[in-house]
Amino acid sequence: MSFLTFLTSRRSIRRYRPEPVPDEIVRQLLAAATYAPSAHNRQPWRFAVISSPETKQQLAAAMGARLRADLQADGVPPEQIEQDAGRSYQRLTNAPLLILLCMSMVDMDSYRDERRQQHEWTMATQSVAMAGQNLLLAAHAVGLGGCWLCAPLFCPDVVQGVLNLPPDWQPQGLITLGYPAENKQKDRAPLDSKMVWMDEV
Repeated sequence: MSFLTFLTSRRSIRRYRPEPVPDEIVRQLLAAATYAPSAHNRQPWRFAVISSPETKQQLAAAMGARLRADLQADGVPPEQIEQDAGRSYQRLTNAPLLILLCMSMVDMDSYRDERRQQHEWTMATQSVAMAGQNLLLAAHAVGLGGCWLCAPLFCPDVVQGVLNLPPDWQPQGLITLGYPAENKQKDRAPLDSKMVWMDEV
């Protein structure tokens, strides 16, 4: 298929067959991720590879506990809380492989003023997101399915604690990976509703 057809055929997959993803393929995916563009070429991405059922269960349970607490504080009905927390737990524990994408500011520029420092932080998060997209496309290329989950942003301290991450690793996203057990089709909004030609100002 053409490259454009390849790009438009990728989907977010949430259901996987049980067989594990071989270590050599994991390394290929992560190597592909590191070829994403990054601010100043500082490569602020960090990856935690999680395949142990026990670790996945511990992480899912801890994140679920925080989710429940947040939703209770929002006044969400108990049955909806259990539904949301249960769905989150299943997504994390049923995936053969989890890749936690983190950001580190250690090698980024440092500024005295808050405005420029915030921009530097944003540039680093953009770099990590592009690495994540590379990883998802590489997974698609080798017949794997994947799905980006933003949940770690809501409980970075929980993720840090369960996985005992280095202090400078800031959790940004969690990608579930495995061999697809579903086929998905999803439309996109019309392009013209999302763009404007700026030929004249």
